Amino acid sequence: MTLIVARRRATWVAYVRELARFRDLFGFFVLRDIRVRYSQTVLGLGWSVLQPFLQMVVFSVFFGGLAGIGSGGVPYAVFSIAAVVPWTYFSNAVTNSSSSFVANAQLVGKVYFPRLFIPLSPLGAGLVDLGIGIVLLLGVELVYGYYPSWWALPVVPVLIGLLVLVSAAVSVWLSALGALYRDVRYVAPFFLQILLFVTPIIYVVNRVPASIRPFYALNPLVGIVGGFRGAFLNQPMPVGSIFVSFCSSVVLLVLGLAYFRHVERVFADVA
Repeated sequence: MTLIVARRRATWVAYVRELARFRDLFGFFVLRDIRVRYSQTVLGLGWSVLQPFLQMVVFSVFFGGLAGIGSGGVPYAVFSIAAVVPWTYFSNAVTNSSSSFVANAQLVGKVYFPRLFIPLSPLGAGLVDLGIGIVLLLGVELVYGYYPSWWALPVVPVLIGLLVLVSAAVSVWLSALGALYRDVRYVAPFFLQILLFVTPIIYVVNRVPASIRPFYALNPLVGIVGGFRGAFLNQPMPVGSIFVSFCSSVVLLVLGLAYFRHVERVFADVA
């Protein structure tokens, strides 16, 4: 009988080195998720365009048209698509990551590898959809006669990195909790629905009372959505909100990784 003992790395440096040593496996997981997402589908990559486009249409008709929610002087279609594109990436990444250990239960129980790759691989696969969504955003802008700012080119990669950071932070938490408690698969959609309305996607930040804006900005997506609108709609960049988003994302990710490392040794037993 062969006994294999997988010990948890004692330090963060050793943990990072182990992740780097298995980096090829992470690339395999990302490619696998991309193939699975579009295999046996009629539209294939077309879903990457259709999903944010339909959300833009629904928001424009019901919130911009019927409800009369203001968009700060910008056509509501352009206003909404600038927020829908990063939101779609975040929502899809968190949804797929929250149940990732349950979906990969057989793999987790048979072979050892850094478990962190399981919830993070949907983030890498989702970058394909995000890139297509940004192209859609540029197309909608051109239709309405809007153009990105000249300084958007170096700023957009920073915003994308921040978006991946906050998506990773939430995904690590929900994936670890989802492996231990099956309730998470029911809580995650409700959590995303609530987060949709506490993020300035269908309304401008100015509608939020000034007294609660400092607490409101603790939502990491507030600065990201404001940054996307500033870069693509040639509006003032909310530097303060972006900095708060970065700080809150880092804190959330560090705490999430600490909890993940604490419970990952039992994933093979409970997944």
